[in-house]
Amino acid sequence: MAEIRYLTGDATSPQSAGPSIVAHICNDRGGWGKGFVAAVSRRWREPEAAYRRWYRERATNDFGLGAMQLVEVEPETWVANMVGQHGVRTSRSTGPPIRYDAVRRCLGHLATQARDRTASVHLPRIGCGLAGGSWEQIEPLVHSELVGRGVPVTVYDLS
Repeated sequence: MAEIRYLTGDATSPQSAGPSIVAHICNDRGGWGKGFVAAVSRRWREPEAAYRRWYRERATNDFGLGAMQLVEVEPETWVANMVGQHGVRTSRSTGPPIRYDAVRRCLGHLATQARDRTASVHLPRIGCGLAGGSWEQIEPLVHSELVGRGVPVTVYDLS
């Protein structure tokens, strides 16, 4: 059975040949600017603009927990904005904003899009930064929803 490939590097610079999807977790409140999205925005403008438009027009689209938006940023390279975080962590938060079931649904959508494009998926340890999630809970979701469906996955750690 295939495994997740772990590399030291930047997930916004996919280390593989062929079509690639860079995936990350977004919140359901329209906020963008901290965490991995900052690296995405430094590399490409389109994902933030698309996410903000998707949020603004949420009354007429599928924006919400568990939804995924695919944004082409280069030929054969896309960014997947995946809504898997409810709100943002504050000093008054009672728990982490990560929503594991929403992450699972996002990864299912991502698998379909990756297979349709014969693309590999590249991501940081999604949901484990500002969203407050645990890689021990997210890694099995990545295995079942992506790797188990034949999608090559590379996870990047900065150091």
